[in-house]
Amino acid sequence: MKGPLFYSKILLFGEYGIIKDSRGLSIPYNFFKGALKMKEPLSGRALRSNESLRAFAEYLETVEQEFPDTGFNLDLLRSDLDKGLYFDSSIPQGYGVGSSGALVAAIYDRYAINKITILENLTREKLLHLKEIFGRMESFFHGKSSGLDPLNSYLSLPILINSSDNIESTSIPSQNPAGKGAVFLLDSGSVGETAPMVQIFMEKMKHEGFRNVIRDQFVRYTDACVEDFISGNVKSLFGNIKKLSHVVLDHFKPMIPQEFHQLWKQGIETNAYYLKLCGSGGGGYILGFTEDLENAKKALKGHRLEVVYNF
Repeated sequence: MKGPLFYSKILLFGEYGIIKDSRGLSIPYNFFKGALKMKEPLSGRALRSNESLRAFAEYLETVEQEFPDTGFNLDLLRSDLDKGLYFDSSIPQGYGVGSSGALVAAIYDRYAINKITILENLTREKLLHLKEIFGRMESFFHGKSSGLDPLNSYLSLPILINSSDNIESTSIPSQNPAGKGAVFLLDSGSVGETAPMVQIFMEKMKHEGFRNVIRDQFVRYTDACVEDFISGNVKSLFGNIKKLSHVVLDHFKPMIPQEFHQLWKQGIETNAYYLKLCGSGGGGYILGFTEDLENAKKALKGHRLEVVYNF
């Protein structure tokens, strides 16, 4: 058996903000992918994956009780696990690109009994229901999950988050392969953990000053970036990304690896590129935006840039 491929995702805009009802935009990223496979005997990563899936199968019993209208064929899942089922993935873990999301999507696709398929008319109600199921499933890996990563991986479509209970699949402007501008990933060289970063954010939210910054600046610039990106207004987009990058540097320092503080500041001061968090931060990938990729590469010499989208 070899299951269908499920891709990584990138939350272009909305990290932390979507917790507080900002808009968000998540896109599939086909460079990394994973699929369910079977082989015997198992060893190494495949064996560790199989063991993790066994624990996940136990957890799915509680999810099934919560969503009896969906149901999971857990007998088949356990039988497949005994035959050497594992998740073969190139998606790096702890990098903010949805490694557990792709796994959740693959398990739902194969073992959910009454599943919502991507061929259906995906109404807002169906999308929200999927998001809810996926959130419950992915909580096994993260403690708490919005369900957006598995949703993006399952649908393999850009998803526009208008608010926590208003999401829709959307289209984004076609890439310009010959364009000078780009969205890119920068490898921080370390793994980030979601739960501790979200904990720091929640602690900060107890302070009125920080809440005001989130409401008056962070959410405002995030919403503007989403609008600019979807409508293809590149000039306005870069103005708003610069402001967003500045707010993150000033108020989200614990989420930015120490050695990137200066690079972050340098981008804002020179306008060669602007950096922002990719997911919860603390490590993993950092997202970059530039109007001139060659110039950004020179400014970030010594770092490898992985291009995600060309303007």
